[in-house]
This record gives sequence, structure tokens and C-alpha cells, in this order.
Amino acid sequence: MEKNIKTASKGVRSMYEWLEEIVFALVAVILVFTFLFRVVTVTGKSMLPNFVEGEKVVVTNLGHDIEQGTVVVVTNVLEEPIIKRVIATEGQTVNIDYDTGTVYIDGEALNETQFGIENGITFHPYDGYEALVFPQTVPKGCVFVLGDNRTVSRDSRYAEIGMIDTRHIMGEAVFTLYPFDRFGFVKTNENN
Repeated sequence: MEKNIKTASKGVRSMYEWLEEIVFALVAVILVFTFLFRVVTVTGKSMLPNFVEGEKVVVTNLGHDIEQGTVVVVTNVLEEPIIKRVIATEGQTVNIDYDTGTVYIDGEALNETQFGIENGITFHPYDGYEALVFPQTVPKGCVFVLGDNRTVSRDSRYAEIGMIDTRHIMGEAVFTLYPFDRFGFVKTNENN
């Protein structure tokens, strides 16, 4: 009988150790996905063709400088987080020629083919939304963002969003998890 009690005691101890390992692993995963990485679902068509509705992307704010071409998730601007591409950073001047579809940064036409966006696609502001008057200089601590699909994107061209305070950037979209045919690192410039 004493042997059965020792065996049962070892089994209970083993079970507690096993449970402790599971709890530790769960806490570690929760901390990683709360503070280091987040998974965000893309909504809408404003980032086509590079991001599709329902796509799951990993977002992080670790060790990345926000620079031209970076794809970011922005909070506290609209009802829900938005995903957009940084077109200009603080101190840069943005001008948009709506008739030719050309975006100028500091007087030079932006080559957007590096982001998978066709140059020269004309786009005009939506009726009913107050468009900013260009040129605009990006203030300190802010960025100017546009959606890749300019014809349907609500972005920094409009007063309701305007220049994005970098404190409202949740992080950079770095990896696509789903759908699996799009699995991989996010393209941010011609080097990726």
C-alpha cells in the first residue's frame, strides 16, 4: 500500500510540473503577443493589391524606424485600426497632382512601383470628405500615409485623418500569416 501511495504522489507531482509548464508557456505567449507582436486583420480594400481583406498580418513596434515605404497599423484615428503605407516622414513636403496620379516628395516624383503600385493611376478626393490643400509639410513627430489603392482609401489626404502622430502607430506590418498563399514578409521597398 505504501508503494501505491508513493507512486500516486509521484504522479500528482508530475502532473503539477506538467501543468506548471503549460501555464508558463501560455503566459509567455500572451506576453509576447501583447507587448512584442500583434496579429491584425486587414479590413477594406484600401491596400489592394498588396493586402487583401481578411488577411492576417503580424505587427511589431520593435527595432524598426518608421521610414518611407513602411506599412503601418494606425489606431485612434478612425473607429477601427487602419493599415496604410508611410509616404513621407517629418520635415518632408508632400504634393499630389490628382490629374496625373503623381505624388511628389520634396519636389521629386515618388516611384511607387517599388511598392507594387502602378505609377500614374489618377485618383481624386472623395466627395463629402474634406481634402487637405497641397503641398503640405509633415510636422515633427508625424508621418503622411496613403493606402495603396488610392481610389478607395481614406488616408492622410483628408482632414479627418491628416498627418499621423507617430504615437498612434501600433507598429509596422512585418509578416503575413494568412491566407497561406500570401504567407511571408511584407514588401516595403525595392530591396525586399
